[in-house]
Amino acid sequence: MNFKEKVYKICHSIPKGKVATYGQLARLAGKPKAARAVGVFMKNNPDAPQIPCHRVVASDGKLTGYSGAGGIAQKKKMLVNEGVIFKNSRVDLSISRWEK
Repeated sequence: MNFKEKVYKICHSIPKGKVATYGQLARLAGKPKAARAVGVFMKNNPDAPQIPCHRVVASDGKLTGYSGAGGIAQKKKMLVNEGVIFKNSRVDLSISRWEK
């Protein structure tokens, strides 16, 4: 399994109500310095919503780069509907970060 396939497999396992960071997915897939590559993979996700790319956020909880219809506003709406907790405009990672 190549790096991209590993990232998509790990992303697929993020449960509703939780988020992971780009860096976290990169580390779990074996390339801790490849967070930007993970971002590109999420942008080009061929299998949404099976691979829930909307559950991947920046390391500070900021919502970034959602290429689906509705953009960042839609990403936030989807996360709120799934039970992700926000503090102002960022995900509260102390509560909603997925731990694997």
